[in-house]
Amino acid sequence: MFFTPVIRRAAYAQAPRSADLALQRFLMGTLGANAGAPTQPAGCKVTQDDKSTILELDIPGLAREQLAITIEGNVVKVQSVEGAPRAVQRAWELPQNIDAAASTAKLEHGVLTLTLARLEPASKATSLTIH
Repeated sequence: MFFTPVIRRAAYAQAPRSADLALQRFLMGTLGANAGAPTQPAGCKVTQDDKSTILELDIPGLAREQLAITIEGNVVKVQSVEGAPRAVQRAWELPQNIDAAASTAKLEHGVLTLTLARLEPASKATSLTIH
């Protein structure tokens, strides 16, 4: 017969220990990179630079009239319209807001390319006059 100590505090049961989290980060970083696990979904390529984010999405069999693209703050949604031969529904949340007026969408050979311009934050600084 074996006796083991049991801690019955809710704080220990709910939150993972820092050592467990560190081991999980290590394994996901090391083994995930070595195993060649894709960091992006299949059929989707995301590239970023200082001024824009480019999303390339494989959607063969759909025409531009059968797609709806919406930009709301920093969220981009791509969906197929009702009656399209394929159902597509994807969404991305980007780290910065998107300038919808400066963004473009292009569909060529079944690849939708979204060039999403980053919205530069406007300075809200005001100057005061000294009396």
